[in-house]
Amino acid sequence: MDYSLVIAAAQAAGPCQPGEEASWGRRVHTLTVDLHMVAKQAAQDIDRLESAKTFVAFLEKVEVEETSRRGLLTLRPPSGDAENIRTEQEETDRGRQLIERARSLVGRWVLVYRYNLVYRYNEEKAGNRQHNVRMLAHLVDLGDGAISVNMAKKVLLDDAAGVVARAQGAWESVGLPDTGTISVEQLQKARAELTG
Repeated sequence: MDYSLVIAAAQAAGPCQPGEEASWGRRVHTLTVDLHMVAKQAAQDIDRLESAKTFVAFLEKVEVEETSRRGLLTLRPPSGDAENIRTEQEETDRGRQLIERARSLVGRWVLVYRYNLVYRYNEEKAGNRQHNVRMLAHLVDLGDGAISVNMAKKVLLDDAAGVVARAQGAWESVGLPDTGTISVEQLQKARAELTG
């Protein structure tokens, strides 16, 4: 058995007062179980993040669907095609936290961690079916509009449909650096140069 959770729980419970050993022991027990559950949930969340697909997108809008009560994010990746991703239900802690975080990032470039949730269901005539739903695992604010040069070049290359010469030409025509970071506005100038 890993006693580190018991030690952490005992530290959180504080010193045991003389004559209070039984109640202190129950408090440590309760805290140990709580910490175990927190650790288990954190491990599941980390596994989900490690297996998630990541991409950069502009967060346009956050709504809550009336029927499912899930947050619905409208994201615009560099390709320009809008993509919708859902959160867990608003009534859950994770769902509420993701919705609040997403609302605070509307109008910004974000790094999106996405996974697919597979729903399986039976229909009498069609048999077993499954439906994939794109789910949000996490969002990272890309700061004050700063994007690493490598990430920005990937965005521009995606916009250029993989044509390196076009992306390089747009990059160089607006005088962007080869290393470091650039602002979202600088990237937008290069994207405009590419389409213009």
